[in-house]
Amino acid sequence: MPWQRQVVDTALEIDDSGALVYREACLTVPRQSGKSTLLASLMLWRALAWGRRQRIAYTAQTGSDARKKLLDDFAPMMLDSGLGTFVEKVYRLASDPSVIFTNGSRIQALPTTATAGHGLTLSGGGFIDEAFADSDDRREQALLPAMATIPQAQLWVVSTAGTDESAYLLRKVQTGREAAQSGTDQRIAYFEWSADEDADPDDSDVWRSCMPALGNTVNMEAVQHARGTMPDGQFRRAWLNQWARTDERVIPATVWEKVQGDAMPDGRIVFAVDITLDRSSASIVAADDRGHIELVDNRAGVDWLPDRIGELVARHDAPVALDAYGPAGMLADTLEQRRIVPIRYTTRDTCFAANEFYDDVIAERMLVRPHDALTAAVAIAEKKPMGHSWLWARVNNRADLSPLHAATIAYHAAKHRNTPKPRPVIL
Repeated sequence: MPWQRQVVDTALEIDDSGALVYREACLTVPRQSGKSTLLASLMLWRALAWGRRQRIAYTAQTGSDARKKLLDDFAPMMLDSGLGTFVEKVYRLASDPSVIFTNGSRIQALPTTATAGHGLTLSGGGFIDEAFADSDDRREQALLPAMATIPQAQLWVVSTAGTDESAYLLRKVQTGREAAQSGTDQRIAYFEWSADEDADPDDSDVWRSCMPALGNTVNMEAVQHARGTMPDGQFRRAWLNQWARTDERVIPATVWEKVQGDAMPDGRIVFAVDITLDRSSASIVAADDRGHIELVDNRAGVDWLPDRIGELVARHDAPVALDAYGPAGMLADTLEQRRIVPIRYTTRDTCFAANEFYDDVIAERMLVRPHDALTAAVAIAEKKPMGHSWLWARVNNRADLSPLHAATIAYHAAKHRNTPKPRPVIL
């Protein structure tokens, strides 16, 4: 696309001696603009076009994210291209996720620790993707020493705008803007596509001014749909590349505080269980038909769940519900082996539950027993569009989201489900 061509034509300029003019390139652009294709092309060019083997580092918001991006997105893109014959191996080992080329060059995914680059010489430079996730400069500090002895190494910093917690990217943006405005030569190539802070987010002309992929790989209907389904702050950050504040929450903190109280469920109770995507932790929430909610258990791992659910169901003579298509869906068969018949929520049911939970929080029609883990999950809650509805998004590395998912289903089930009486539990 034209914007990608502009970036590479500028950032890869060479001087009279044939050396790269810029030591660093910083790019901030809306989501879905084509930065992944740009990054893959840049790394592939660096690996193959320099006449000697290059070692290139790629990082993302976490080491796991970097590994997935390199192996599941970039590597297939390279293999399917006309230059795929130059890819010799793709190492999928967790300890060394890499793409190896026939000339000996290597693109390696690194973790996000400050010591990740120790012992390496990055002759081909380093790429910091999704820089908005960084509250400090540990990724840059890991890469720069490994590039120090290579005059032609470049550091690339690429991201969509962040929040007031994105201290590293904010510093890069401020430095880039100041350099561009003053015309000072700091060997930094800075690129930014964004809307002014006072721009109208509903104006299609504003969209055209800051979305370089609009009319190429993104159509107007997709943006209109996003505007209609995403919270304002999230739309502005993702599509207008505007900086957001961390207090721009789906459920405002002041609203959540109003529904906190002495809310131990009683009477007709329903339990719900949920597990995080990476299965690192799980939660059990209780709710009753009066709208009272309590997070009764939140622990690391998942092995403890069947025994704990069996104990709660037997003690309270109460049913248990779960998202049959979520990470907790695998528990259904295990529970039935113990003669506990769970209420299985479909994706449609889960959408209904999320919408009602949100509406009733805003209207203060529920009461929640305070718990730090549930409050942390609500603080970062995001809506994920699903057809003509939405449900709570599951991907966010800043907190355990299982308490919110379990609370949503427990609340809905307690209000609406005519649940079967649990069978005796076999422990």
